[in-house]
Amino acid sequence: MLPPDYQRILAVVREAAGPVMARQVGEVLGVDVSVRARLEPLRGKLVRLADRGWLRKLPDGRFTTRL
Repeated sequence: MLPPDYQRILAVVREAAGPVMARQVGEVLGVDVSVRARLEPLRGKLVRLADRGWLRKLPDGRFTTRL
């Protein structure tokens, strides 16, 4: 079971029409994406989800579901 923050991130990526950037996920979650320091923790969570097999990180930095 994932913590609620990670569950929300997964839901956003799953509902997207295609691969998404961290900035796009942040916009949906209500993160102030104009400030890089606020976006980096979200990017770290996306990378952790990819490292653990929940998401797939593409070479261009976008994220998608494993399927």
